[in-house]
Amino acid sequence: MLRVASGSVHTSAVLHEFARFGGKQVRACLFGIVMLTLMLVTHRAYPDWMPLYRYDFLFLAALAAQAVLLACRMETPEEARVIALYHVIGTVMELFKTGAGSWVYPEPSVFHIGGVPLFSGFMYSCVGSYLCRVWRLFDFKFTGHPAQSSLAILSALIYCNFFAHHWLPDIRLALFALTIALFLRTRVHFRVWRVYRSAPLLPGFALIALLIWIAENIGTYSRAWIYPSQMHGWEPVSLAKMGSWFLLMIISYALVAMMNKPATHSAHNQRIVSP
Repeated sequence: MLRVASGSVHTSAVLHEFARFGGKQVRACLFGIVMLTLMLVTHRAYPDWMPLYRYDFLFLAALAAQAVLLACRMETPEEARVIALYHVIGTVMELFKTGAGSWVYPEPSVFHIGGVPLFSGFMYSCVGSYLCRVWRLFDFKFTGHPAQSSLAILSALIYCNFFAHHWLPDIRLALFALTIALFLRTRVHFRVWRVYRSAPLLPGFALIALLIWIAENIGTYSRAWIYPSQMHGWEPVSLAKMGSWFLLMIISYALVAMMNKPATHSAHNQRIVSP
């Protein structure tokens, strides 16, 4: 009987921790969930009588969502600044990539720069928002984390390659190798409930890239933007794009790491805390 009771308690604790893990992940993804939902809903049911173009509505709705997150203290001012910076970085890339014909925005808008509607920068900000929030919600600590100077150099090389590969040889394979070399021994220690768990960081990056690729398929299905191959009908985004999102996510991670200054995990971090 005691064994049964002990096993039941253990199972209950595991389920409780799993539920808390899922709940925190949903909270961390909240801004991204809001943006994807808005894209899908407005694609299917945006009324013709609205005085705003759909893209302009998405832009204003994204601003409103950020204001609500700040007002409800679900996002800190420091996180908002990182998200705003990433919005600028993403918009600059959008201007270049749309000019190069990599993808297009097929609908009109008032709030735009060149041919790029301003809501597009918020799609990049979703990644920055997730990383900021997941870092705080799970109280990240690290072992074997690369120096911030190395991470800054890697991020600069990645960002430059997104532009330069249109004229110069694409060095993304070397960038993948450099990323693996920097993070191969890095483990992230995170607290779901009472104790810290740990996992290698590189597979986490790959999983995030996969989720971004899935989100990108949702975004292109809603025609928030489309690739040349989708001009005459939607089709799944090439799996090769996961590599681009993996590298772009490294830039997001670097910005968040510079803000949070990764703390080193040590034995005293294995404390029991109140739920």
